[in-house]
Amino acid sequence: MLGSSLMQQPGAVSFGLLAIRCIIGVVMFAHGYNHVFGGGKIKGTAGWFESLGMKPGVLHAWTASLTEIGVGILLLLGLATPLAATGVLGVMLVALITNHLKNGFFIFRPGEGYEYVLTIVVVAIGIGCTGAGAWSLDRVLGWFPNPTINLLLTIVPGSLGAALLLLTFWRPQPKS
Repeated sequence: MLGSSLMQQPGAVSFGLLAIRCIIGVVMFAHGYNHVFGGGKIKGTAGWFESLGMKPGVLHAWTASLTEIGVGILLLLGLATPLAATGVLGVMLVALITNHLKNGFFIFRPGEGYEYVLTIVVVAIGIGCTGAGAWSLDRVLGWFPNPTINLLLTIVPGSLGAALLLLTFWRPQPKS
């Protein structure tokens, strides 16, 4: 079984999974930390979310920021990895739809295109499916050994959560 073999690989595969997990963990943690403590702090983040149509902005600023910090830590530890990947997927799908998709593919375009966010979405799905690998707390605890279940645990709640959040709270300004 793929999951069992990935969890038992001590060498290159484990290093690869660790590297991917850690860079996404650091990126997510840094984004959440910056939303809370950097630049405009939560007030500025809330205003930006409001400008995207995510209302109330302060609720979404805290929700996104704490999710980013939490999933970042979980990914770094390799703990509850498919669920952490779910959080990454949900946050990035909302970012993709509310802000980046309308700006074209390239991130250097005005308004920031979606190439970066789409990459993180796909990597989150990959991390969720493969699991954390041998060098993780999931491995030590024997958690999430089945890649099919991991994939479902990542895609279904991440996608549905993003969809429900958007349907419930996203109120973009009509185009004039």
